[in-house]
Amino acid sequence: MTASSNNSIFEICVEGIDGVVAAQEGGGDRVELCASLLEGGITPSFGTIRAALKLCYLPIHVILRPRGGDFLYSDAEFATMLDDARQIAKMNAAGIVIGCLTEDGRIDETRMKALIEAAQPLSVTCHRAFDMTRDPEEALEALIRCGVHRVLTSGQRATAVEAIPLLKKLNQQAAGRIIVMACGELAPDNIARVVQETGGREFHFAALKQVPSGMAYRNPSVGMGGTELDREYTNTVSDPLRIRATIAAARA
Repeated sequence: MTASSNNSIFEICVEGIDGVVAAQEGGGDRVELCASLLEGGITPSFGTIRAALKLCYLPIHVILRPRGGDFLYSDAEFATMLDDARQIAKMNAAGIVIGCLTEDGRIDETRMKALIEAAQPLSVTCHRAFDMTRDPEEALEALIRCGVHRVLTSGQRATAVEAIPLLKKLNQQAAGRIIVMACGELAPDNIARVVQETGGREFHFAALKQVPSGMAYRNPSVGMGGTELDREYTNTVSDPLRIRATIAAARA
């Protein structure tokens, strides 16, 4: 794992294999590999994971999330998560990214511990399911009890800038027992402030941009999955230049 000159680590959230390449080109320190960032990230295919591990020298953490929506999973959904955890561990990825809640908005410690056991010896991050908990301080202690290595959080707000007071408080509460990794619309114009004021050392962002499809023929009468027609001919991609600019702004 590579750390920047100020000892901060920058994890790049990407969708698919092209995103992995962009994260590497942009100077990221670690990759969170997802599919469907429009849904907040779901589990990528095993083929994508294998290709990423072959192409990328950065540590790759794979999200385990069987669908979009909430983090209260059925027994059948949870069984697939356990199987995915075992398979990803066999592929020798660096880590998994998980999050399970109870219906009353607390960390589901039983399921989290089971996933951690299934994924041994991989590093484990709790994703932004944490931001949907009823009490972040209580949730942080639950994750520590489970043996989670880091928690990804925007401080239960839309942006990290809005959540600086809570992010700082969580870093103080963590006291070296778990890593608090800040996220939430981090960009070149705000990341330095978040780095300086939260007391954290790990930061997560996506650096996405929209690019037009290369399709010459376009059917004007139908959109896939109920999306707007324009969405079929617009691709969301990771931007290595924006990744590099954001990291440079944090290090300045």
